[in-house]
Amino acid sequence: MRRVHAVLLALCCALAGVLGVAANARAAAQTIANGTQFTDTSGAAVHAHGGGVVKVGSYYYWFGEDRNADNTFRYVDAYRSTDLKNWEFRSHVLTQSSAAELATAYIERPKVVYNASTGKFVMWMHKENGTDYSQARAAVAVSSTVDGSYTYQGSFQPLGSYMSRDLTTFVDTDGTGYMVSAANENYDLHIYRLTADYTGIAALVANPWAGGHREAPALFKRGGVYFMLTSGATGWSPNQQQYATATSLSGPWTAMTNVGDSTAFGSQTAYVLPVQGTSGTAYLYLGDRWGDSFGGTVNDSRYVWLPLAFPTSTSLSLSWYPEVAVDTAAGTVTGTGATYNTLIARHSAKCADVPNQSLWQGAAISQYTCNGGGNQKWWFKDLGSGYYALVGRGSSLCLTENAASVTQENCNGATAQQWSVTASGSYVLVKARATGECLDVSGASTANSAAVITYTCNGATNQQWTRGT
Repeated sequence: MRRVHAVLLALCCALAGVLGVAANARAAAQTIANGTQFTDTSGAAVHAHGGGVVKVGSYYYWFGEDRNADNTFRYVDAYRSTDLKNWEFRSHVLTQSSAAELATAYIERPKVVYNASTGKFVMWMHKENGTDYSQARAAVAVSSTVDGSYTYQGSFQPLGSYMSRDLTTFVDTDGTGYMVSAANENYDLHIYRLTADYTGIAALVANPWAGGHREAPALFKRGGVYFMLTSGATGWSPNQQQYATATSLSGPWTAMTNVGDSTAFGSQTAYVLPVQGTSGTAYLYLGDRWGDSFGGTVNDSRYVWLPLAFPTSTSLSLSWYPEVAVDTAAGTVTGTGATYNTLIARHSAKCADVPNQSLWQGAAISQYTCNGGGNQKWWFKDLGSGYYALVGRGSSLCLTENAASVTQENCNGATAQQWSVTASGSYVLVKARATGECLDVSGASTANSAAVITYTCNGATNQQWTRGT
């Protein structure tokens, strides 16, 4: 009998070890590439634009916009992940058929909160008629499960008369729910207290920046300080993000202060996610690089996720990193630093350039007068074994060898995206791993827009490059 018990104990210990390894693997630190269109665990594009995240148990649930080709509402999609990189599609939790008024609509910035007293998940959204932005309404849906079908409750203007466009939600440490929305043609930003069940507006708490023309609010609390992060109101085009702080939601609030660069690194605020773990709590900026800003649609949008830093208890900073390491178990978010270089052709003194600052896959690389733009800067990401991926600063896409051209494409680790860099006197040769050919300005042209290609290495000056800063 002792022997049987010993065998059973050994089997239990082994199983526990396996499960422990699996759990740790799920929570392992992950590296997330920035400025890209994420894919889910099935390989499909993640459509969670303008979204927000709620944590339930060990899972983070990400909700966001999934639109038709004409940008009208199609679904609110739900995804889940334990590590914030590997996202499993769960459901279209709200659809055009969920209510008659959703058949033709714009539904933007869905945010879900959990109401502990009712046991319900409550979704708030900005709702328009699908033709223009004249309705300026908030909308509400509820569900008894986080990723199940949400029952649409209708749309309205807060307190019966206030316009409501870009919005976010927030649950304070005492369980009180709040909704923040852009009002008065986006010139005001209202902070509302929700009803006890989170499905209605109880009161207007504050309008701290009247006439400020701010939108895309994200509200979070760190310590005893509330932070409001917003963008300017410039449509789809990215602009200067600003933030303000207060120790009470009713104020007084500080004036808005600039954060990040002049375009928030080509993005607009969607949400700020606290990532809590064994080492503390980090705060992750979730931004949208809207497809409409570069000639596409909402479903062409990319994601910009960056760690927020806090120089003091009442200040924050936002810096660019091409990759972000997220450890949900530890509660840490750190950026991968990168040096960006220009590639200057010796014969022409012109830079390898992505024409028209394109963010699209397939854009062919050419040479152009050096101008310091992000479309002329490349991160030589060390892949080991003597090869590099050349990642564009402007597009976050990789320099890729093709039969007749060199283009930028989604980074995928293929050999066509691997390059070696070797000295040639005081210059360098950039050689494609796949073919062994050298990066070359076609025909040794000195003209702007001459194609950059690969060609048999011959030591000519149109194959010699300087890595500038």
